Amino acid sequence: MALIECRRLTKTYQSGNTTITPLDALDLDIETGSFLALMGPSGSGKTTLLNLIAGIDRPTSGTLRIDGEDIATLSRTRLARWRSDYIGYVFQLYNLVPVLTAYENVELPLLLHKLSRRERHDQVQTALDLVGIADRHDHYPRQLSGGQEQRVAIARAIVADPKIIVADEPTGDLDQESAVAVMELLQEINESLNRTLIMVTHDVSTTQYAKRTLHLHKGKLLESQAETLTTRSSPDAGSDRAHA
Repeated sequence: MALIECRRLTKTYQSGNTTITPLDALDLDIETGSFLALMGPSGSGKTTLLNLIAGIDRPTSGTLRIDGEDIATLSRTRLARWRSDYIGYVFQLYNLVPVLTAYENVELPLLLHKLSRRERHDQVQTALDLVGIADRHDHYPRQLSGGQEQRVAIARAIVADPKIIVADEPTGDLDQESAVAVMELLQEINESLNRTLIMVTHDVSTTQYAKRTLHLHKGKLLESQAETLTTRSSPDAGSDRAHA
């Protein structure tokens, strides 16, 4: 069984008298340990799919099972608890709290868990060490470069040891050197920790770090192909149901 199973997943919105359909009966399986890149033009449904998987939004119809549980059926309270256990989110513009230090920003997700102060400290330190930013733990976001801020954001996303990391344009606000460093870090997290990683991107150069790239257009899956030298394309690439 795949970690993430989407079956005829559909999301619609009303804008006046017009119905907008960012996702249209999408079928998709994502296996544990995948690194999936989602590409497509603006309005193609990439971020909508990301937010549905992250439990930030709910589908209009269809099913979305993660680790065997249909998260669309969870109450708001249970969904919040589920997100804290399963999801780490990396944002394009970092979303760090400006009045908190790097350490305090990374610690935030752990405040939702029943951990002692010492346990929180150990997990924050491990995350900061992993992303190579421990020496900046007492710096505020304004004292960090863009690449350093994104490293802090990645540390925050992984500190609670979630099963799934979702990243929305994680290099969109970075220079090329910082972008390469961030992508190498995400690839290392995927490979060394076996964490499932789903990334929305407009930059084709970032897809070389993913194990598979899916292209969306008007809420439909167009094609699927492996993008790394170590992963071959699946024989069902291009079908309406993609496995990542």
